[in-house]
Amino acid sequence: MGEVGRRGFLRGVGAAAVGAPLLGAGTANAGVGLNVDLDLELDLGLPRLPGAHRWLVGDHHIHTQYSNDAMYTVDQVVAGARRHGAEWLVFSDHGHVAHEANSVEPAHADIVAARRRHPGLLLWQGLEWNMPAAEHATVFLPPSRDEAALLREFERTFDSRLTNTGASTPANEAKALEALHWLDKRGGLVVVNHPSRNGRIAPAELRNWHDAAPGVVIGMEGAPGAQGDGHPKPEGSGGHRGGYGNSPGGDSWPGFPAEAYRTFGGFDWMSATLGGLWDSLLAEGRNWWITSNSDSHFNFRDTIIRQPEAGDLYDRVGKHLDPLPGGPVQTQPPYCDFYPGEFSRTVVGATERSYRGVMDGLRAGRTFVSHGGLVQQLETHVFAEDRLSWPVGMGGRLRVRRGTDITVVVLARLAARPHSGGEVPRLARLDLVRGAVTGKTADRQRLRAPETTVARSFEPRFRAGHVVGFRHTFRDVRESFYLRARGTDGRRHTPGGLEPIQDVRGEANPWQDLWCYANPVFIDVR
Repeated sequence: MGEVGRRGFLRGVGAAAVGAPLLGAGTANAGVGLNVDLDLELDLGLPRLPGAHRWLVGDHHIHTQYSNDAMYTVDQVVAGARRHGAEWLVFSDHGHVAHEANSVEPAHADIVAARRRHPGLLLWQGLEWNMPAAEHATVFLPPSRDEAALLREFERTFDSRLTNTGASTPANEAKALEALHWLDKRGGLVVVNHPSRNGRIAPAELRNWHDAAPGVVIGMEGAPGAQGDGHPKPEGSGGHRGGYGNSPGGDSWPGFPAEAYRTFGGFDWMSATLGGLWDSLLAEGRNWWITSNSDSHFNFRDTIIRQPEAGDLYDRVGKHLDPLPGGPVQTQPPYCDFYPGEFSRTVVGATERSYRGVMDGLRAGRTFVSHGGLVQQLETHVFAEDRLSWPVGMGGRLRVRRGTDITVVVLARLAARPHSGGEVPRLARLDLVRGAVTGKTADRQRLRAPETTVARSFEPRFRAGHVVGFRHTFRDVRESFYLRARGTDGRRHTPGGLEPIQDVRGEANPWQDLWCYANPVFIDVR
């Protein structure tokens, strides 16, 4: 399927490459979406789209010296994030007895100082919450004068390490729901972290949390951090990409297959599996979004080194000594993470560059995730051919009459510069995934949505910095469904197929297996 000029796009086939301003993988996002180009809208047959979004690169899962198992200062994280184009960050140090007792206020002071020094960045103080009866999640609240006090109250009251509520019991599950109601009253957000890593988060728990607070629990990490953990090591040993090297434990849900404990193309099994658990949640019509992040503790190939310190220092004061720059390049565990924006990116379509704008964009699902700078932007627009409805994008819902023709346009802005692995990533394929919306299921532990299919695949010609895209029309729609887009560099997938394959321990070079995913658009048929 060849590329055509800007004006000739829709006169025949439905695939285009359109010139666009270059946006380097290592620079801050210029802020305007693809949907503000009127010529492009005409080429793709779109009605004029309402409003523009600012596409902001960020990370919601980051650790500092105020975590028991990390080391960086707030300033060191911010400096690294700025080098790699991140524009919003959530510091999510671990819930811990020493953290609640000693760390919350000093970390808050460091973050407030960083806000003053870097007014172009949006910086939250959050928490990696040890969820009662489950595992980990990022929690953050709108910044305010009381943010540190509220965070400390939440940690003291609801963190399972402090309340001894980690076991999978009905009472502890109820404690998690109580925490979600607390956050709902205060405008908080929750993203479930590395959901399959230990098998501790059953499908029913995801559904229960979302039912209890759908405006708080917005989704899960589609891909975990620690993406350098499976990188081949010089001596031939290595870990598991994403840190996903576990087996079922005593609190694991027994219904997960063995492969659920591994990553596929760097993504969690729940989101990487076509017709898997993510699709089963979307098939219920749930606003369940995915994100990606660094989970930064010790960053791959860094030269910042932890200082020697007393073994009980953190437990006494809730903080590690400031690490020192200028050491040798580190490639061995625990140096398995990347800086925010360096490899994993969650890109949010915000109506304004503000704390509220990013939180609203995350809550609305106006997000896509990308690894290794595979795409700079990824957008999905759906509209009714009868022109009675505005087009809607990621996270939106298009309501149409039965029998309407529905058209989807998928756009991607290609990489313009090398990523930190040294190559300009090349998008080999875009897929359009379609799944039926069948309504809430009586089976709370449902894992599959078997009707999910790849409706269309498109192989663009790579021209660095350009926009590529395709359109596809669904004729005479009779039932509700959703659409989501994904892309790949095409280096690793099932033989003769399209799906990502399981990452191999010690042989998972993250730069050689890149994927991107967009959150869905729902089509509600009346």
